[in-house]
Amino acid sequence: MPKAYFSRPYQGKSSPMNYFELFNLEVSFNIDLGKLATTYQKLQQLTHPDKFATASDRDRLLSVQKNAQVNDAYQTLKSPLSRAEYMLSLRGIDLQHEQITLQDNAFLMQQMEWREQLEELDSEAEPEKKLTELDGEIKNIIQSELGALEQALVSSSEQANQSAALVIRKLKFMYKLRQEIERKDEQLNDF
Repeated sequence: MPKAYFSRPYQGKSSPMNYFELFNLEVSFNIDLGKLATTYQKLQQLTHPDKFATASDRDRLLSVQKNAQVNDAYQTLKSPLSRAEYMLSLRGIDLQHEQITLQDNAFLMQQMEWREQLEELDSEAEPEKKLTELDGEIKNIIQSELGALEQALVSSSEQANQSAALVIRKLKFMYKLRQEIERKDEQLNDF
């Protein structure tokens, strides 16, 4: 763990601290999640505010700030989608605040079909079965897209970065749809 981390003031999400450096990980889409979790626990122990209960006001505040940064970094790196988005941000491409709409017509049509299937579930004879099939189809596509994302992030060329950004936009939609499927599943099982 970088010693400079503890002497650097916290600056929120815009902090110059590289999350991969914080966790002693190579900047890569594929990371060792076990090492990430182990390092997270160590950093939590080092920065936890309870450890600084009798320290000066400045040190207590610094502890809270560093602990928040550790939490932000961990949450970002443990999720493949947010990790990829963070990697692109390190390359100067910020997708979090973009207003670009997806221009892939085939994918837009597929989105509409999935939404229709989800909306029509209530009129199906076996809605749970149809919901499971829809969820399985989307899970498979997500796995395929994650593979494409991994390949795109190997290179940091402009074309590779734009390809990765496109895949991230698609994955955001699919993850959101999976959340809607989970809610629908809960609704169906409430009856």
